[in-house]
Amino acid sequence: MKLVENTAGRPVPTEVNGTEQTPFQGVGEYRPTGNKAAPPVRTCTDYPPGGDKRVRSLKEALQKAGLRDGMTISSHHHFRDGDLLMVQVFEAAAELGVKNLRWFPSASFPCHEPIIKHLESGLITWIEGSLNGPLGEYASSGKMNGTAVLRSHGGRWQAVQDGEVHIDIAVIAAPTADSFGNATGDRGPSACGLLGFGLVDSLYADKSIVVTDNLVPFPCLPWQIMGQNIDYVVEVDRIGNPEEIVSGTTELTRSPDRQYIAELTAEFVRAAGILRDGFSFQAGAGGTSLAFAIYLKEMMKEAGIKARFIRGGSTKYLVEMLEENLTDFILDGQTFDLEGVRSMRENPRHIDTSPFTSYNWHGKGNFASMVDVVVLGATEVDVDFNANVVTHSDGILLHGIGGWQNCLFSKCTILPIPSFRDRIPIIVDRVTTLCGPGELIDVIVTERGITINPLRKDLIKATKDSGLPIRPITEIKAEVEELCGGPPAKPEFTDQVIGIVKWVDGTVLDSVFKVKGTNDA
Repeated sequence: MKLVENTAGRPVPTEVNGTEQTPFQGVGEYRPTGNKAAPPVRTCTDYPPGGDKRVRSLKEALQKAGLRDGMTISSHHHFRDGDLLMVQVFEAAAELGVKNLRWFPSASFPCHEPIIKHLESGLITWIEGSLNGPLGEYASSGKMNGTAVLRSHGGRWQAVQDGEVHIDIAVIAAPTADSFGNATGDRGPSACGLLGFGLVDSLYADKSIVVTDNLVPFPCLPWQIMGQNIDYVVEVDRIGNPEEIVSGTTELTRSPDRQYIAELTAEFVRAAGILRDGFSFQAGAGGTSLAFAIYLKEMMKEAGIKARFIRGGSTKYLVEMLEENLTDFILDGQTFDLEGVRSMRENPRHIDTSPFTSYNWHGKGNFASMVDVVVLGATEVDVDFNANVVTHSDGILLHGIGGWQNCLFSKCTILPIPSFRDRIPIIVDRVTTLCGPGELIDVIVTERGITINPLRKDLIKATKDSGLPIRPITEIKAEVEELCGGPPAKPEFTDQVIGIVKWVDGTVLDSVFKVKGTNDA
């Protein structure tokens, strides 16, 4: 595999899985031309009269969709670790005896660990999508036949519309649907909120299959997925466990240190003058980010301030702000708990969105750049404010990018992170894997102080006399290394690229290498 050094100084391949790649050229520098991709033209005569698109099983749906070797199957992840469908889909594909599939999920989770056997059998060659947990570890071991491709949520939409990824068959898990294929996610026994991450699949795939465990008479309303874009409908016993959409990172932190970090973050937002009537914000799904939202809520109530909109992933904490009239709208991209699901179903001011409107970089604008402040997590940051979200300091691939990259284009990006985890410093000389360029990361908040990117002279000036513990990043780094007994040991890598990190414009930002000593037996 030929590697070249991109503008960020990272070695990246020029070809991945047989497809030519463009190295990262800098933020905003790559401007592709041409027309967007499009699905094939269909006619109504291709479908049964009366509009009933039901078939008896997943296997039959895949057969009718023309599943064959080398195809791309896509899926969305609104059930997060509660998805029960995609394991069933690949079991059905295995029964059909196909090989060399590409799986193109918006994200995978630990619940998808059974799919590893299909990677080992050759049913699936590689995965292009966020890899969380066991599938990430599997890729890190170097055992996957192809190279993992990691994209942001907006980058996934960009890849499809730009023709970078062609979806042969899309599988859409729908908590409620009708026999024509109209579908929604905000109601039914498996309600998960919205289905925005599956929208691009339904629009661009050659064939689209809606799978539901709650079939209702036509019309299914509100339809988040339109039946005119659906080929087949399958009823199954259960598509997902909605309780598991709150798993993992979507739990409020109980750590006193991290609660202090959250409080410091809210104090910074107030001191910097961001907290004002009509402002907007987005908080990530991590425990510290959720705690930040609670502190911010109290500040808003105290000051009599109302937000124009809050950008979700929605949680019960954001729902409380909507219901207490502290914001006009929640613009939701992913529902993170069941209160968010209820609110979306009941409250007309809780709006479901998709990456097309909020995150897609190759469009005529997206509203990520209209958000006043976004609060996100990271596994590592370095002294140049670059950040990593997919690997840890040991180099093992354990996380996906999600919407993290897309959110960096807000007016102020803050990373509230602990200064160390398990006695391993988080601030390093150079991040193990580059996921976000430092020029887009404005503030880092730790329990040992706040550091502001020198590029943001406006924030430095605004908070100069705030009394907040604002310090140079190198000073915090040195203090933490002394406490932890030195900088973290750097992992040793082989020359095998097991994954690449795409930037929001489709260029290759960094490579993920196999770590020496990982089990590849």
